Amino acid sequence: MWRNITSNVLTFLVVAVFLVGGVILWGQSEYDSAGPLDEQICLRVPSGSSMRGISRDLEQEGAVSNASIFRIGADYSEKSSQLKAGSWLIPEQASMAEIADIITRGGASTCGTEVVYRIGVTRSQIQVRELDPSTNRFVEKAAFNPAEDETPAEFTDVREKSDTRYRVAIAEGVTSWQIVNALKGVDVLEGDLAEVPPEGSLAPDSYEVRVGEDRGTIIEKMRNAQDALLAAAWENRADDLPLENPYEALILASIIEKETGLAEERRQVASVFTNRLNRGMKLQTDPTVIYGITKGEGVLGRGLRQSELRAETPWNTYVIDALPPTPIANPGRASLEAAVNPDSTPYIFFVADGTGGHAFAETLDEHNANVARWREIEAERASQ
Repeated sequence: MWRNITSNVLTFLVVAVFLVGGVILWGQSEYDSAGPLDEQICLRVPSGSSMRGISRDLEQEGAVSNASIFRIGADYSEKSSQLKAGSWLIPEQASMAEIADIITRGGASTCGTEVVYRIGVTRSQIQVRELDPSTNRFVEKAAFNPAEDETPAEFTDVREKSDTRYRVAIAEGVTSWQIVNALKGVDVLEGDLAEVPPEGSLAPDSYEVRVGEDRGTIIEKMRNAQDALLAAAWENRADDLPLENPYEALILASIIEKETGLAEERRQVASVFTNRLNRGMKLQTDPTVIYGITKGEGVLGRGLRQSELRAETPWNTYVIDALPPTPIANPGRASLEAAVNPDSTPYIFFVADGTGGHAFAETLDEHNANVARWREIEAERASQ
């Protein structure tokens, strides 16, 4: 009898072992297999959250098929104690293992709300935007000029959340003074900026910043980025340029940046200045005159006077020969590349054409006709 009982117990244990093993294999397969999400979602993990609570949230969102399996898998992989607060983008069909890695990896949030401090040529703005995970595009929630507008509630609300991301966006063509002055007003940053960096030395771009980050660190990132962009552009320059070194390319790029905002025109504008330099002609470009007046500290806000066009300043290219001594703004990548790889054209003149672009000309007669048309457009607009 005891022999039969022992045999039955052993049989039961063997079956139990196989069943447990099967359940474990099934659970591991569920944990590693593609998940049920039809489209990506943004998962917010508040500070102080537990893996148990987040596993339930994931199940309710349809991101995991079974909260218990997710939690057990996270425990087994020793990730339950590594949960990071933030907003995390969960891709469609992400496996439980991939989700566990996303929410424990750390770093900056990958979705949710973002505050962008936009530093523009004529004005600065603070934008509150939120990533729509279904389209992977940001949706603007609020935008305001802190110097002129009341602070919207949307901005106040997101500033109190620990997972809000922050970004400083620098427009192409801003001056170094404008960047420094604007960074002083970015209230999530710390540290003083005692000096204005050399004109042209900062790369216009979008930079993610952290609360409490030093302003000097951000400036250093901009300088390093511009150094790299200028070096790459100079390395790939065209032959026979009337430029002696990368700094002259930077100066020319800054003038191109201020002369046109149209991407398709940059190399044409560059060709005009290149042709003029090759012929020993003065560049005669208004933005350099303006810089001689403002030194890059703000916007002139009016048209140039004839006396200013004739005034002798180091930057007035109606008076000086060749390039001015320094850049007149911080040019972006496209203008740097245009400066060292201009189009091949016969043009030596250009003037606004009323569409936001320019009319180019090879001869003075053609140019004078283009100028006359532009004056007509200006007069018509003034009369409206």
